[in-house]
Amino acid sequence: MSSVKNMPSDSLGIQDARTGKNYSFPVEQGHLRAVDLEQVKTSDTDPGLVSYDPGLINTAICKSRITYIDGERGILRYRGYPIEEIAEKKSYLEVAHLLVKGEFPSPSEMSDWEHNITYHTLLHENLKVFMGGFRYDAHPMGILVGTLGALSTFYPDAKNVRDEESRRLQIYRLIAKIPTIAAFAYRHSQGRDYIDPSNDLSYAENFLSITFRPSVSTRYEVNPELAKALDVLFVLHADHEQNCSTNAMRAVASSLADPYSCAAAAAAALYGPLHGGANEAVVQMLREIGSVDKVPDIIRDVKAGKRRLMGFGHRVYHNYDPRAKIIKKMAGKVFEIRGTNPLLDIALELERIALSDEYFISRHLYPNVDFYSGLIYQSMGFPTDMFPVLFAIPRMSGWLAQWQEGVMDPEQKIVRPKQIYLGPAERHL
Repeated sequence: MSSVKNMPSDSLGIQDARTGKNYSFPVEQGHLRAVDLEQVKTSDTDPGLVSYDPGLINTAICKSRITYIDGERGILRYRGYPIEEIAEKKSYLEVAHLLVKGEFPSPSEMSDWEHNITYHTLLHENLKVFMGGFRYDAHPMGILVGTLGALSTFYPDAKNVRDEESRRLQIYRLIAKIPTIAAFAYRHSQGRDYIDPSNDLSYAENFLSITFRPSVSTRYEVNPELAKALDVLFVLHADHEQNCSTNAMRAVASSLADPYSCAAAAAAALYGPLHGGANEAVVQMLREIGSVDKVPDIIRDVKAGKRRLMGFGHRVYHNYDPRAKIIKKMAGKVFEIRGTNPLLDIALELERIALSDEYFISRHLYPNVDFYSGLIYQSMGFPTDMFPVLFAIPRMSGWLAQWQEGVMDPEQKIVRPKQIYLGPAERHL
């Protein structure tokens, strides 16, 4: 056990005031291994020190090469590429390829990638029957979660997670089928027949078509500008590091469960209002405010601690969410096509105050990605209960990239965190 004075420069020295002992722990790439803390003991029977971190706020669960976030500077990068450049120049399927395979595809690779995803968009007829068994008023996100889990029974080969070819096939299937499942979940809630995907439409166009097309015999022309806007939204939501649903994906995957079961778990995490339901909460808040002249009263209540301002602030970003800037510009284009959303003026006034008021600035309460996305989805014709479903469609590629990385990581073990036991000591009947 080295002394604190003589410890190497790439290590952390700790003196335990309880025992007077000194410890030196190696520091690698800004982290130390939590298991090293087990060395810190007060006696031979002491199990050793553990870190207590509710919500994993400052605990790294993996090493990843996929997404980089710098919350202090408002930076988001996929595989090193700034989100601003990607959103402007790349399609969602190109970004999905980047996340899953590590690089943007060449023209021939893109052709194969699109073909393989398009080929797998159809759902088994028995799966349609399964979806038809949900109640008429079932929440679309509940249908999505259940159907993703059911897919594992249709593709038992998916359990071979160590097999590269099997992983590749399941990735095609899940990226391809989730927009179809999402569209069918919407149509189920509307009491409409399911419409199969078309091979001659883009990823976003196909989803809009099979979602809103009145019937099989009716033509439906997808507005290319709306399809482009949706595609950009898909790009912005494709991955976001180790968030709640991604953590669920990796945790379930650590048991070597098939990716459909893992994706169902991730979607279930996304179902929660603190995660995938955040943009729905924004729309509900704007509806509640009702008019611009009521905004000052709302701001006053927020400062007094009487209510929260939904869509402002972020667990990770302490600066302006870079995705929010892109979405705000896109919102204007969508509203030009679909007509101005009456809630937009309220949103703009809230943002104006938040960006100029010291109360919000000092607390880093800037608009996040959820602040405008709900307004865009609403203007496109989606009901609020579809918002988390729309989040899940693009996030599937990020989940799968994270799943694959975890399965292939030799350092990963089955997730089994420790606890701080506060119950009774030993007692007897």
